Amino acid sequence: MAARRTSCCHLLKNKAMNRLPVINKLIFLLTVLIVTASCTSKTDVATPTTRKVNFNTNWQFYLKNNATEDSIGSHTKWRTLNLPHDYSIEQEFDENSLAGIGGGALNGGMGWYKKTFSVKAEDSLSITSIMFDGVYQESKVFINGHFLGKRPNGYISFEYDLTPYLKYGENTTNEILVKVDNSKQPNSRWYSGSGIYRNVWLKTTNKLHVNTWGTFITTPMVTKDSAQIKMDITISNSNTTAQQINVQTNIYFKDKKITHFKDENLKVDAQGEQLLTQQITLENPKLWSVENPELYTAVTNIYINNTLVDQYTTPFGVRSFTFDLDKGFILNGEQVKIKGVCMHHDLGPLGAAINTRAIERQLEILKEMGVNGIRTSHNPPAPELLTLCDEMGFIVMDEAYDMWEKPKTEFDYANYWEAWHKRDLEDLILRDRNHPSVFIWSIGNEIPEQWNERGAEIGHELAAIVKAIDSTRPITAAMNPPIHTADPSVTIQFEETADQPNALAGSGALDLIGYNYAHQTYVKHQINFPNTPFIATETTSALETRGYYEFPSDSTKIWPVRWDLVFTEGNDDNTVSAFDQTRAPWGSLHETTWKIIKKHDFLSGFYIWTGFDYIGEPTPYVWPSRSSYFGIVDLAGFPKDVYYMYQSEWTDKDVLHILPHWNWKEGQIIDVWAYYNHADEVELFVNGKSMGVQSKKDDDLHVMWRIPYEAGTLKAISRKDGKKVLEKIVKTADKPAKLQLSADRSSIIADGNDLSFITVEITDIDNVLHPTANNEIYFSVKGPGEIVGVASGDPTNHESFKGTQHRALNGKCLVIIQSTDKAGQIEVTAKAEGLQENTISIKTTNL
Repeated sequence: MAARRTSCCHLLKNKAMNRLPVINKLIFLLTVLIVTASCTSKTDVATPTTRKVNFNTNWQFYLKNNATEDSIGSHTKWRTLNLPHDYSIEQEFDENSLAGIGGGALNGGMGWYKKTFSVKAEDSLSITSIMFDGVYQESKVFINGHFLGKRPNGYISFEYDLTPYLKYGENTTNEILVKVDNSKQPNSRWYSGSGIYRNVWLKTTNKLHVNTWGTFITTPMVTKDSAQIKMDITISNSNTTAQQINVQTNIYFKDKKITHFKDENLKVDAQGEQLLTQQITLENPKLWSVENPELYTAVTNIYINNTLVDQYTTPFGVRSFTFDLDKGFILNGEQVKIKGVCMHHDLGPLGAAINTRAIERQLEILKEMGVNGIRTSHNPPAPELLTLCDEMGFIVMDEAYDMWEKPKTEFDYANYWEAWHKRDLEDLILRDRNHPSVFIWSIGNEIPEQWNERGAEIGHELAAIVKAIDSTRPITAAMNPPIHTADPSVTIQFEETADQPNALAGSGALDLIGYNYAHQTYVKHQINFPNTPFIATETTSALETRGYYEFPSDSTKIWPVRWDLVFTEGNDDNTVSAFDQTRAPWGSLHETTWKIIKKHDFLSGFYIWTGFDYIGEPTPYVWPSRSSYFGIVDLAGFPKDVYYMYQSEWTDKDVLHILPHWNWKEGQIIDVWAYYNHADEVELFVNGKSMGVQSKKDDDLHVMWRIPYEAGTLKAISRKDGKKVLEKIVKTADKPAKLQLSADRSSIIADGNDLSFITVEITDIDNVLHPTANNEIYFSVKGPGEIVGVASGDPTNHESFKGTQHRALNGKCLVIIQSTDKAGQIEVTAKAEGLQENTISIKTTNL
């Protein structure tokens, strides 16, 4: 019997590892070790069925706005695909889309998904359920013709019990049908995507099992020497008789079991639930931090008569934190400034369909900049984002809503608020409360009710819901702004500010006062809110187009002039200068807000709008723009210049970045900026001739030269105590001549999910990037891979992200390659008229 168990565990490892995204390899190996240990930790017993399996493959899809449940049948022209899937991103950009320009000018519609599957006869004694991590939106689910339920919220995770309606046996099939109704538009202020755009899981459990999201681990006391670990476990018994059970929970760090809770014997009533609370002391804990995000895993095993019937795994971290009135954010006893960004849920050219590697790439780019915080604006995130934030070290503000009772668009969540807000909020907190990266719950963003007593009432109601489930984290709301200022030197333009105070901010419902913009009022926070700490929930809203520059660079542009006025100025090609000189009227330039935040300890930190550009909301423009200008990184994942200002301020690495490019008209007066650190000065040279030495004064974050353009070489040298720290060179590019390809990873996993992001650069014959080349690039693929996305970061490009060609923006373009389930060599070729083509190889391997 023992030999059989070892074989089962070995088989589980081999099969599942082949399907695993790269980021989760180590976690999976740990899980396998835990499962293997559990196979031999008790007397000879069988390992329980794998609790959760991926249910994404071989779905059928049909897009039809006027279809009904009765009209969906065998005559329907179904398309086979794998999930996650976003059917809006597959459609053409449409100026007249009902979603509007704010929604990315991409249509929604009504989508139908179905899948047939078999369930083993022996599972008839178990519970089989299906879990959706997110379906946008207003989903209805049916199994074998039986209606299971609906969920209007497009961002929430939910689960249905399939057991009463299943047919069992390997030769018998079941059919699950999912209706997704995103036809009522507009229902969002940004691009939402459409469909089953997050992962789906099929779950099989014993009738005696730990509930879904049924564990909660907290650390009431943490020092460097020891930590108290408290664990609540909710256990359900769906049997018709009471059950005597034994509960064992072991704690693992990496691949080693380090301690365990006391074994517990208890009785669970028939059709009942039992809450078990346990505590232990962990000696010399490895603390979770943004620099070293150490993770533990608790594995709970439930036995009946020495037979293992359920196993539940809970990753967690050990850390202590507080938001202090005077010192800001304190993590593990150390002051940490939150340097965060707001992120929408779309993945650029991939749309809303989540992919673990794509999220990981975004976080890697942000981490390289020095970011340590993510705000999930303005909705529950994909679970994979939080897992990655756990692993990579980000301080997450987990946000629930963009509106309450009052709508912001005609068909948004306000229509479902009364019936669903409590259930949705409870499920969010239950799902996410074990993630060590989650430090703040946000109960709303720029809620219209914040200005009246109804907002205060709802704030108290929501805070009570959160605290009943998790009292360990502070609650905030993103308010615009939290107070009204009568200071004539302060200009804050919001539709709701008027002259009344913010009722939600003054209600006492919030543990943190969340500021959206209003940076002019930050320094008065301790006077205005002497008992409640500060967090800047959303800041900046500066605007840039990557690689486009206007002069003079030291003038500030406010685009649009007012939030409620149509923008009629700007540039004919809908561009915005990449110098940090343009902002929305409610926001600031990048340097402005950071200078304030960095000065004062009591300002715990901020979340910039936004880390990446996103589809929709193309402030300040309207059509033909269809994506945002707010990002520090563009839609393709290419950093804009201001990225390096933050990198020079937020990281320990040596930084010297000069802008703009060096292709201009002879004699044209050009402003040259340098972002730098770890140096006293920067000297600039043009073709070997010094343009002078510049040093940052006072709180400056960059230096500037104003010089006539002369083709050739622009060189900057930073020095510390007279010694060179770094040297950077920008050369004048000759005419575009060839394409250069580089992949973020040249080897990926053959699991049908993994991605390689290939950057295409248009260069001259000497490999110098041509900074204004916008050639049309055509892609082709040979081997076990496919093109799943193309982009350039151009907010005005109407070519499909799902095509095989794309116009470059200022010398750069991106193509995304996805593996199949076969190992081999992928050959990706890029061509453009008049340019030398190029091919790059990507290897795909089995684990």
